[in-house]
This record gives sequence, C-alpha cells and structure tokens, in this order.
Amino acid sequence: MSAPSRRQLLIGGALAGSAGLMMNAGRVAGASPTEHPGDTNPGAAAPDGDGGVRHGGTSGATFRAGRQVNHLANGFHPTAMLRDFDYGTTSVSSDGRTLREWEIFAADEEIEVAPGVYYPAWTFNSRIPGPALRCSEGDRLRVKFVNGSAHPHTMHFHGIHPAEMDGIPGVGRGIIEPGESFTYEFDATPFGLHLYHCHVSPLAEHIARGMYGTFIVDPAQGRPAADEMVMVMHGYNTTFDGQGNQLYAVNGIPFHYMHEPVQVKRGELVRIYLVNILEYDPINSFHIHGNFFDYYPTGTRLEPSEFTDTIVQAQGQRGICELRFPHPGKYMFHAHKTEFADLGWMGFFEVTE
Repeated sequence: MSAPSRRQLLIGGALAGSAGLMMNAGRVAGASPTEHPGDTNPGAAAPDGDGGVRHGGTSGATFRAGRQVNHLANGFHPTAMLRDFDYGTTSVSSDGRTLREWEIFAADEEIEVAPGVYYPAWTFNSRIPGPALRCSEGDRLRVKFVNGSAHPHTMHFHGIHPAEMDGIPGVGRGIIEPGESFTYEFDATPFGLHLYHCHVSPLAEHIARGMYGTFIVDPAQGRPAADEMVMVMHGYNTTFDGQGNQLYAVNGIPFHYMHEPVQVKRGELVRIYLVNILEYDPINSFHIHGNFFDYYPTGTRLEPSEFTDTIVQAQGQRGICELRFPHPGKYMFHAHKTEFADLGWMGFFEVTE
C-alpha cells in the first residue's frame, strides 16, 4: 500500500472524518495530544469514546460539537486578538518626533491548534500570530528582539528602512542566535498594512511554525473611525513534510469564529486588516456572505481599488477591507476554496443592533 498523501490526512469533515487522524497528525508533529493537567476549562479538549470529528460546513461547528481548544493553556485567545493592537511605549525623541518602542521575544511553545492536537510552534511573544504592532507615519520605531528560542531567528519588517535593519542573514547584524538580542530602529514609512516575520533559512519552516505578525502604519491624517480588527490567514503543516497544510486558520485557531462569531454593530463601519502569510499553498482568499466591501490593497492608498465580496492574496499580500452591515444576523466568511474552509478557515460575523 502506498503512503497516504496529505489530502488523505486532512482533518475535519472533508478530511478523513475521524479524530484518530487528528491525533496521528499531532504525534507526527512531535506533539503529545494529552489533556492539560488540572484543566477546568469546559471548552477544552478531552478524550471521549470515539473522538469523532464533524463536518465543517454551514451546519455549524467544526470538530465535535462543543469541543474547543484550551485558550487559557495556549496563552492567547483569537477573539481578544481581533482588536488587540500593540502601540508600544511612547516618548518624544530629541527631534520632537514620537519614539515608539517594543520588546519582542522569540520562544518555542506547544500550541493546541485543534482539540487534542498539539503543535510545536516557534512564536513571537508566545502567540500565533505575533502581536499586531501599530504606529503612525513618521514615528521613529525601536524594536528590541530577544531570542529565547532554541533556534536562530530574525525580525524582517515589510516597509522602507536601511539595509542593516532588514533582518536577513548576511546583512547588518543578520541572524540573532539563541540567547542573543538586537534592536531594530527605523522610521515608520510608508503608511499602510504591512507584516513582519522571521527570515532565517529554511524560511518556509520558520514562517509555517508561527513566526509572523501584523505591522500597521497609520497615515498621518488618520482614517475614518471604525470598528477595527486584524485577521491573519495562515495554516499548520502538522506532518512537517513541507508539502501542504492539514489545518487552516485565521488568528491562530481553526474554526474559532464559528464557535465565537465576530461581534459587530449594524450600520457601523468595520475595517478589517487582512494579511495572508500562508505557507505551502500559493494563494489564499477571503469571501463574505450577504455583503460587499471596499478593498485597499496594502493600505497604501486612501481610495479603494474595488468593491467586491471576494479577494485573492498571494503569500505576503495584504489589504484593508471596509464595509457596513445593513441587516442584523449571522454572516459567514471563509476562504473561497472548499478545502481551506473545511479544514478550519471559516467563521461568522454576528450583526446586532
């Protein structure tokens, strides 16, 4: 019998349809799919008879009904991360500009990415994705990076900056070895929606393991007031074969926003900072039901490029989606690729008065 392909190992309803495969995926990843000792979180995964997995379609949830990962043990919660912008510590520099400073640390973490499936991640500030760093155009930025991981890492920021601050091997300080630190310093330009990630080889693995985050530079004149949120699209290659992903997610945990829909108000302007950092698949997409949005590619212009309900992004591409919901109710959003949706990349907006 030939070895199973990654498509035969997929998790979720469209996958092979059993949690046995989920547990195997965790073991292949070098994880230990066991219950957290002393866990009292009613939503946490726990062994049960057959441990079945449910289809992830429009019928609702995802894995077995009522089962979720242990967010407390993970140390981050995708609902909170939606609107968690990190503005750093500010002061006034000698030239009168705003100086904005952060300390970011790399760590090796075991993350429960699906009920009973633990993934040996490499993280920024012990979360996937890393913190959403936010500043204003023209700020002076200082980012102290401390490598507490057992692996060499860097921080590479998309944007305009001197070569020695680019966070790539062989240029400037280059690689930051375990136990070392380095401070990146540069001006916040251009305004827009950017990202940061590790740039150590093998690059695909460092990114796929979780070393990425959002970097937002607000225009000097600001943007209209809105309910703002970050959505980072990514995946988990739990078999570590480098051939593809077995799980897909937004903000860390597959299917999370099916369990906990994103809460918004009817008629209020909603602004989504949408980033694609998916490895091992060439493109990703975002589709919303029952509505259209204005789309600003990379957020570097103040006028939208199109009015649509679906956009496609290659890896590293990002853009701002702005919309209002005219009607109350629950509206699905997901990747407009069935496989990605069935494996975790789907959720709901819940619109209330």
